[in-house]
Amino acid sequence: MADFYAGYISGAIGILLGSPLDILKVHLQSRSTTTTTTSSSSPSLFPTATSYVRGTAAPLLGYGCLNAILFHTYNRTLSLLSTPQQQQQQQSSLAMIWTAGAVSGAVSFVLSAPVELVKVRAQTRPGENSYEVARGVVKREGVRGLYLGGGVTGVRDSAGYGFYFWAYEYMKRLLRYEEAAGGGGGEGQRAASMKTLLAGGVAGCVSWLSVYPLDVIKTRVQAQGEREGLLGNRRLGTWECAKSAYAGGGGRVFFNGLGVCMARAFLVRPLLV
Repeated sequence: MADFYAGYISGAIGILLGSPLDILKVHLQSRSTTTTTTSSSSPSLFPTATSYVRGTAAPLLGYGCLNAILFHTYNRTLSLLSTPQQQQQQQSSLAMIWTAGAVSGAVSFVLSAPVELVKVRAQTRPGENSYEVARGVVKREGVRGLYLGGGVTGVRDSAGYGFYFWAYEYMKRLLRYEEAAGGGGGEGQRAASMKTLLAGGVAGCVSWLSVYPLDVIKTRVQAQGEREGLLGNRRLGTWECAKSAYAGGGGRVFFNGLGVCMARAFLVRPLLV
């Protein structure tokens, strides 16, 4: 229980610290072109002090359950894939680790999809807070409306968490190998913590790089209103959003906000997982 609360608090701090960068990322992703500079648009995103944490309510409320689902599924899947000897030595293959991460990401979408939809809409609609967004969606469309973009969210989470756990474990093994090759004995708690943070930061960047175009499409799908699609009064589906984005900004549009995302991932991801 103590580990749960410690993880939840550190995750909440990471969500709050990374919120301004996340808001900027979402706004950059929802644009059709890359010609407008971030400096010309970013001041208007934060007119008040509370604007810096806009859309954080849903992630804060769902973080504990999301992490519980994610890590329970990951550990359970890894134990099913690994032999008893591998479990005892904690040396499962990297392929098994990627598979376990992918399965856990796919399962966690049950909670991450509605959390992401509420967050994105609260971030792109300054007049609505997270509660108003969630209540409005459920009132008009039912619980099913919270899963708009759920398919691409599930694919993003599955691949993204697969690469996250893979990269995190690879970095830890690499750092341990370098320490052993250098003849290092024990290390202080501070040095061990720094290595863990480094592994988490690198893994966060790797995971986002592997799925970033999917995240751009997901944002565009979820940012649509009830009747704001480009095809009459119908909202665009995932494939239609992708085609519309490409038509408006070419291939580069799928990497809008990537630099902001990488900075946030390296600084905040070690706190989130």
